[in-house]
Amino acid sequence: MRAAVLHEIGQDKLEVLDDVEAVGFGPGKVRIRVRATGLCHSDLSAMGGVLPQPAPFVPGHEGAGEIVEVGEGVSRLKAGDRVVVCWLPACGACPACKRGQTELCLAGFMNAGTPNFKRPGGDVFGFAGTGTFTEEVVVDAGCAVPIPDDVPFDIAALIGCGVTTGLGAALNTADLEAGSSVAVIGCGGVGISVIQGARLRGAAEIVAVDPIESRRESALKFGATRAIAPGELPDAKQRITAGEGFDHVFEVVGKSATARTAYDNTRRGGTLVVVGAGAMDDFLQLNMFELFFDEKRILPSMYGGGDVLRSYERTIALWRAGRIDLAGLITHRVPLADINEALDQMRTGTALRTCIEL
Repeated sequence: MRAAVLHEIGQDKLEVLDDVEAVGFGPGKVRIRVRATGLCHSDLSAMGGVLPQPAPFVPGHEGAGEIVEVGEGVSRLKAGDRVVVCWLPACGACPACKRGQTELCLAGFMNAGTPNFKRPGGDVFGFAGTGTFTEEVVVDAGCAVPIPDDVPFDIAALIGCGVTTGLGAALNTADLEAGSSVAVIGCGGVGISVIQGARLRGAAEIVAVDPIESRRESALKFGATRAIAPGELPDAKQRITAGEGFDHVFEVVGKSATARTAYDNTRRGGTLVVVGAGAMDDFLQLNMFELFFDEKRILPSMYGGGDVLRSYERTIALWRAGRIDLAGLITHRVPLADINEALDQMRTGTALRTCIEL
């Protein structure tokens, strides 16, 4: 079986191998034939060591495909079912699930320490307990969420992470109100999804902030009212909000420097939503006086900050109704053999989302 493998953390290239085997199939598990998978920036972060992940590993967590085989005790799925891979399944029994905060369930993270694959040289892990840069993957049944027949695999793959995360940040975490002013810092696939969520909620001003011109141009097509380079943000803040700051600012980069910029451009009493996944040793500094005096809400948004299954259903409904554009997010397509080309497209910012077709 073919799969793209990172041998050591810190390497910037993947090796596409044909001697990889998906392992772990048994009771409560399913085997999925992956048909399409997106490249998310979190995959790059794991490769570089920003996000913790044992190696060697198969990156990828934004995938969709068909069920090949179901293990004993799996009743809601059958061979041939079309599914999206959910890298953060809810167990339904932990304290977070019982409180209704299923996006905080740790069951999925526990899978990250168990190898999903093996090669003649030893075990190979799957990123975030999945690993979708491969032809087949074995996961817990809860990681396989059925999708309707009218949802193409490439669209379903996006719903598996980036779109759910971005839309949810606007619709669930920020709970945007109509007429509000919004700034989105970082306008890749997730940031563009935030912009679409803000547009759905009727935000009056949606300012897209990104250093890459092509991404700024894309942001305008997806609903941003203005698109600016980072250095233009102080002027935009003055012109749009008379210097007060935006009602909602979304940090979609995952760095303390941009989070600090987001905080400084949020109005007093406004909301900073942290969407980007950053490093454990990258600290955001705030002084106690400003924290008290400004009364700005700082809201992290994990996987869209809501029930994942309901978020999937909502996204599909919005897509069917033409209220959001998902196909337009896929700017590049490559076969698995050209996965390193996709990595370069992500690093340079030339792609919003690259679909790897298998």
